[in-house]
Amino acid sequence: MGRIIRATNKNLTMRVFAIESTDMVEAARKIHHSTPVATAALGRTISAASMMGVMMKGDNDKLTLQIKGNGPLGGVVAVSDSSGRTKAYPLNPDADLPLRETDGKLDVSGVLGKVGKLTVIRDFGLKEPYIGQTDLVSGEIAEDLTAYFAYSEQQPSAVALGVLIARDGSVQASGGFIVQLMPDCPSEDIDRLEQNLGSIGSVSHLIDEGKSLEDIVDILLRELEPVINEELHAEFRCDCSRARMEAALISIGAEELEDILNNEKTTKLQCHFCNTEYPFDEEEIRALLREITISNEE
Repeated sequence: MGRIIRATNKNLTMRVFAIESTDMVEAARKIHHSTPVATAALGRTISAASMMGVMMKGDNDKLTLQIKGNGPLGGVVAVSDSSGRTKAYPLNPDADLPLRETDGKLDVSGVLGKVGKLTVIRDFGLKEPYIGQTDLVSGEIAEDLTAYFAYSEQQPSAVALGVLIARDGSVQASGGFIVQLMPDCPSEDIDRLEQNLGSIGSVSHLIDEGKSLEDIVDILLRELEPVINEELHAEFRCDCSRARMEAALISIGAEELEDILNNEKTTKLQCHFCNTEYPFDEEEIRALLREITISNEE
């Protein structure tokens, strides 16, 4: 389980979302068997998507965060809802790079790539989802999201994301925060926030040191009178099901299903998010074909 809190300053001139996502990212790492640097990119994306998901209001609202770059990882995809439930997968979990020579840290921008696109899809259950997109600016994900909020949503924001990997490759600490300025935020509040941001350091190390999300918010909003508004329990959870996989097979059409029967006889689908396999035998495929036939006759 992870934890998300929402907060504001007393004057309501800025809002903060903060997440502790260590267990969530470790669950994802175990599912995808990702390398340490791929886990770092995956974890940052999970934290970001979870916080962005709870920015939505509707119970059925969905947010998809896609980050695709020209590095060996290829990209990361995460889907979250308004309760902070998130699923995610890296395109190439085996991607690996040596530590950066400059500081000895995991080379997230190198494995993801500095050339690519960041896409946010918000599905509110309407005819068309909202889609926003920006070019990557660094491949570090937090900086790319800061640019996305500024250019695609005209929302001045500060984003910090971090994943600390243990010697055995497991996730030792993970989390992040998003601070956003409200319209007409006075310059003195902005100056104070900038000073606070400059002093906060690595968010994953703060979590590893035992700092709570409330402690982190207190640092971010020091002298701005922080107010905690809400706490949510987030989790890494996939909502795939056999029924959804059946619908996916039906969607490919009768001709494709008949081709499977004539050649392989059986098939199986695998969920990208949780790696669960769903096998379908010959009789099950024939049943799906009959369902297509009945539907076409109606």
